[in-house]
Amino acid sequence: MQSFDYGHAADIGEALANGDAPNTVFLAGGTELLNWLRLGVAKPARVIDLARLKGFADITRLPGGGLRIGALARLNDVALNDDVARDYPVLSQAILKSASAQLRNLATIGGNPLQKTRCGYFRAEETLPCNKRKLGSGCSALKGINDKHAIFGWSEACVATQPSDPATALSALDALYVTEHKDGGRRIKAEDLHTLPGDTPHIDNALRDGELIVGIELVGAARHSAYLKLRERESYEFAIVSAAVALDLEGDRILRARIALGSVAHKPWRLNQAESALSGVAANDTAAIRRALDASLVGAKTLAHNAYKVRLAKNAAERAIRLAAARTW
Repeated sequence: MQSFDYGHAADIGEALANGDAPNTVFLAGGTELLNWLRLGVAKPARVIDLARLKGFADITRLPGGGLRIGALARLNDVALNDDVARDYPVLSQAILKSASAQLRNLATIGGNPLQKTRCGYFRAEETLPCNKRKLGSGCSALKGINDKHAIFGWSEACVATQPSDPATALSALDALYVTEHKDGGRRIKAEDLHTLPGDTPHIDNALRDGELIVGIELVGAARHSAYLKLRERESYEFAIVSAAVALDLEGDRILRARIALGSVAHKPWRLNQAESALSGVAANDTAAIRRALDASLVGAKTLAHNAYKVRLAKNAAERAIRLAAARTW
């Protein structure tokens, strides 16, 4: 770990004023950044701690319905919030499956979606070719061990996946990330926050230098929603594949479906074709649901060792649809 300057931001203005200085990073819960500092993945010149900012951990109702969740809200506080658990069970479930209780008591809802890939080549303590760590060095996983890697959206430069459970749920909820920047903030659709690798695999998301997520907005309830996470062991492991589903139902018919897959791409992957095909379909029409999912997964592009993830993704999405449709409160 190399040395760096460290300081607390007294208020949001101070954080934004200094946040775009060269090689500066923000620190929230620290459960992600400290790991990358230890491994030498992150080598900032300056770290700005946000822990003392007031009012950015609140969970409040929006005037027109929905919720605004402050970016510094701890994951456990979000998952166990009555409004979240009742109206957005997919988010509560995704958070509770994301990490141990100890980590959830530190990690923040604004920081978790910005976590980096869990690709073993990226995380290696020894120096290995990895374009996310050193652009132009190559992608070891492309022809190497890639059984847990992407089946959508990858490029020759990077086949890594985005591992955040909450980010996958937020994508299925059409959430908005609210940001602040010294040149003006914005609202970023959850589907647009993360970027595909293309020729710039070292860029993980659409945030500008010094841009800070300050809140997340959820509009409209999604009580018929569910999160399913498939992993090698049940206890706090990263997903091989996950599925987040939110349904609008009229009786037993699906009026609208929103489906996001996790750990299959550089970003949460929406199954837009399946969503359209499921409009008007009975929630118990297994054959129609499977046809819709099959059509949406035709575009999957597998690597040498991960073709099994296509079937796993279909089964996870189908089961999550059933769980969401069956949910009562």
